[in-house]
Amino acid sequence: MGIFKRNPFGHILFLKKWIIRVFGFATHQRFRGFNDLQIEGSEILRNLPDKNVLFISNHQTYFADVVAMYHVFNASLKGRSDSIKNIMYIWKPKLNIYYVAASETMKKGLLPRIMAYVGAIKVDRTWRSNGKELTEKKEVDKNQVQSIKLALDDGWVITFPQGTTKSFKPIRKGTAYIIKNYKPIVVPIVIEGFRRSFDKKGLHLKKKGILQSMVIKKPLDIDYEKDSIESIVEKVEMAIEQHPSFLKVIPQEFFEQEKELNKQREF
Repeated sequence: MGIFKRNPFGHILFLKKWIIRVFGFATHQRFRGFNDLQIEGSEILRNLPDKNVLFISNHQTYFADVVAMYHVFNASLKGRSDSIKNIMYIWKPKLNIYYVAASETMKKGLLPRIMAYVGAIKVDRTWRSNGKELTEKKEVDKNQVQSIKLALDDGWVITFPQGTTKSFKPIRKGTAYIIKNYKPIVVPIVIEGFRRSFDKKGLHLKKKGILQSMVIKKPLDIDYEKDSIESIVEKVEMAIEQHPSFLKVIPQEFFEQEKELNKQREF
């Protein structure tokens, strides 16, 4: 690999590799040390193709969720089984991993801007701006959608189809359109424990000794031609366990804790 070789977005891969290494070493103890990340299904990752894979997940913090996935993905590809033991897996990271992130989030401070170089596909929210709901939705920027296609053509893409860190919010149809039009392999991931471990941004460790979990599921069975957008949305909701039907089996205490956590995080 030439020292100035770039990916389709113009990022220098040598520089990207070193940023991933630095962040990897700096954050490892957040998931194996201060807290304990329990992983299930990592063997699925080793059987995936090198490109055109879309990971869909529920969302709990702005950055910690993605950082944990970078750890788990690279550890699995280096032969770890449901473990991120021995940080040296990060020395030769997979460089064609990308993640979809809100443009306004990636502009807030130097650290998010550096993290954006790791693989952020920046998109503008059509329903929200500066923390406020819009009365009228903005039009989707087709160039930003094309960026997701470009990333899928080059590698793996992580997306959070609810577009928010709050639980049981609706799935945005944009994810379903991407699935139907670009026909990626869709791998669901369900995470838990991150909002109790970190602040809302996922940059600061809030509490130690929290059991974190990441469950990687088998790729979704999707008929790209026959499945409707609504059908795909429902499949996504069920796969990442954010479908309204899951509300029936969740104790009331969960929602009380959720409200309290959101208050603390906003403060």
